[in-house]
Amino acid sequence: MKNVYQEAKRFKFKYPMTVAWRIKKHCKRIEEHLNPEEDVKYVFVGQRNNSFYDIVSTSVFVITNKRLLIASDRVLFGYFLYSITPDMFNDLTVISGLVWGKVKIDTIKEIVYVSNLSKRSLDEIETKVTEYMMEEKKKYPMRQQENKE
Repeated sequence: MKNVYQEAKRFKFKYPMTVAWRIKKHCKRIEEHLNPEEDVKYVFVGQRNNSFYDIVSTSVFVITNKRLLIASDRVLFGYFLYSITPDMFNDLTVISGLVWGKVKIDTIKEIVYVSNLSKRSLDEIETKVTEYMMEEKKKYPMRQQENKE
């Protein structure tokens, strides 16, 4: 299994313009919630919000062979963990701004925004998330039948 923190550092090193803080703490929360049979496929970091000005909501985003996990360790106590399974995924939108970019992950229940991403990272994130979700959605035949009707 890939080390989540090492992969997050690799992403941050590759795309240094991405705004992210306390990555090690967030990765620790992800690793606590990984199931034994889960394999980490891709890791990226960013701000889990819709604003380029809010730089204090750093999260780690991890694609495993089962789901997309999003974790944020709070400064004083507690943490946030979100899990998005492929059957809940609708679509993904990429927004490129002047300095940073943003990704909008649309699910059945909510929209997850990831902002303050390096503009160079947008293509890689879009490709990894979309390819994974589309491949995994094929394993949910009931949803496909409902859409055809």
